[in-house]
Amino acid sequence: MLKLYYHPLSPAARRVWITLLEKALPFELIELRLDGDQFQPEFLAINPFHHVPALVDEDLHLFESLAILDYLETAHPIPAMLPTERRSLALVRMVEMVTVNELAPAMRPLVEHDLGMAVVDSLKLEQAHRKTRRVLQFFEQQLDDHPYFGGKYLTLADVVAGVSVPRLATLGFSFAEFPRLQAWCDRLQARPSWQETEPSPELLTKFAAEIAERRNHAGPPQQMVEDTNP
Repeated sequence: MLKLYYHPLSPAARRVWITLLEKALPFELIELRLDGDQFQPEFLAINPFHHVPALVDEDLHLFESLAILDYLETAHPIPAMLPTERRSLALVRMVEMVTVNELAPAMRPLVEHDLGMAVVDSLKLEQAHRKTRRVLQFFEQQLDDHPYFGGKYLTLADVVAGVSVPRLATLGFSFAEFPRLQAWCDRLQARPSWQETEPSPELLTKFAAEIAERRNHAGPPQQMVEDTNP
């Protein structure tokens, strides 16, 4: 059986979790607390870079969420989550990479500020808001009149972007000027896979309290910040 090593607040791990659910694959969830679990020899043998997610399929150890998603799509192609038409496939890949390379770095200071993980100055917050809004404008254009990125059906692009974009509503972003994106978020959040993997407010509150406690006793929790990067 597939084994997924994850943390419930890791968007990268949630991408894999959702994909496993959407493909109706049997798997075992193994939670790492990220306060030392990720440095245990057993996990380092799976991922020497000590972060989540990691997927074990018999003797195959995989990490980096996009690589895991490609593996799952190839190994379990039904239901298909990648289009075959070249323009749609290119769009899906582009949305994935924009999420990872543009949106995630822009969101990081916003999330850190929201959870009290770091002190973020106003200029950095303003820059993060501006960069994030640019990504939202791009996504709004790419959706066009389709329900999902790439067409009529859920794709890996929707999974990758869809674990991060809805979070922006709790970070002070309005989707009033992005009606297609708002409808897309609503569509995703109505799916059982999103509902099952959504972090609870209680979990977020608990995590923020743990961060504050760690800062008071040992300084900024750099490893937890790294391993829960959006």
